[in-house]
Amino acid sequence: MKKSILFVSFIILLNTQLKAQGCVAIRTVGGLNTMEHAMHEGMELDKDSTNWYLNMSFRYFKSYKHFNGTDEQTQRVLDGTDVRNYNKAVDIALVRVLNKKWSLGISIPFVSNERSSLYEHVGNVKGNPRFTTYSQGIGDIRISAYKWIITPKAGRKGNLLAGIGIKAPTGNYKATDIFHYSLTATRVGPVDQSIQLGDGGWGISSELNGFRQLNNTWSLYGNAYYLINPKGNNGVSTTRGGSASATAIKYTSDVMSVPDQYLVRAGANWTKNTLTLSMGARYECIPAFDLIGDNTGFRRPGTVITAEPGVNYQFKKINIYCYTPVSIFRERNQSYPDILKTLDTKVFSRGDAAFADYSISLGIGYRF
Repeated sequence: MKKSILFVSFIILLNTQLKAQGCVAIRTVGGLNTMEHAMHEGMELDKDSTNWYLNMSFRYFKSYKHFNGTDEQTQRVLDGTDVRNYNKAVDIALVRVLNKKWSLGISIPFVSNERSSLYEHVGNVKGNPRFTTYSQGIGDIRISAYKWIITPKAGRKGNLLAGIGIKAPTGNYKATDIFHYSLTATRVGPVDQSIQLGDGGWGISSELNGFRQLNNTWSLYGNAYYLINPKGNNGVSTTRGGSASATAIKYTSDVMSVPDQYLVRAGANWTKNTLTLSMGARYECIPAFDLIGDNTGFRRPGTVITAEPGVNYQFKKINIYCYTPVSIFRERNQSYPDILKTLDTKVFSRGDAAFADYSISLGIGYRF
């Protein structure tokens, strides 16, 4: 298996977004946040040598299908009351291989979001006009250090790589736009949490990446990633320029949460000459409860399971690739405010969230 073919999956995993597909989707933090199995030989260097890797990727998705729990609210699309999020992101990642054990990486996302809805404006009634809010700019940057636990060596069929990183709150988590609260009147307020450029908190990322080569054609991979966000909420209002209700304040949903997020991936690669095809599954989640810190504030906890086909092609020092995760399971879980309200009123409460059917990631990596 060619070294550059193997290395491209590392680049993909560093730069294909964790931010999945919609309101629940995991936020952009400068890449998919894992360094992949396929560095099997791609980063095996001569003694005292160093290398740089640069990758640029583009991601797109549209979320519009609403779920409450696992139940799809199909009437929302039929009535035209669905919320539509359009996300475009360009990610730039630079990795420095220090030696056979250690490497450092930085990944920087540039994001453009568009969100159209009825309920955030005049009202969620069929026939009301639809208005759009926007956010554009840099997202949250992540800097990481990686160490081989099982190093890639000639003749060795598997390896294991661990990483730890810092996620900086460089993305604007207070982005605002114009909301139409009547047909003739507007006000300025923070845009929805799903299209904010950052979450407003420092985070700690941890990951583990494994690779196993079966033969000259087939290999297996697995990745796990967790982002700890200790900050409870960022204080940004969820009222879109209005005043918070007593109910929202009581259950803490009047401000935006800074949630944890995690990802698990696994799959297989098939390689022939300069072409590699892959098929895997990925599980992405925003939990209702964080590992550290409180859980106050508005969030849309949930899970997305996708089938993830991919293709990449290598030239001498350049790799191009395309990955298209397709949703096979979507669930909007109860949030902490939902649970507080349920316990208080003795009536089950759970909000909904919009998801996409698929996302598209295109990219190019260069080794120099």
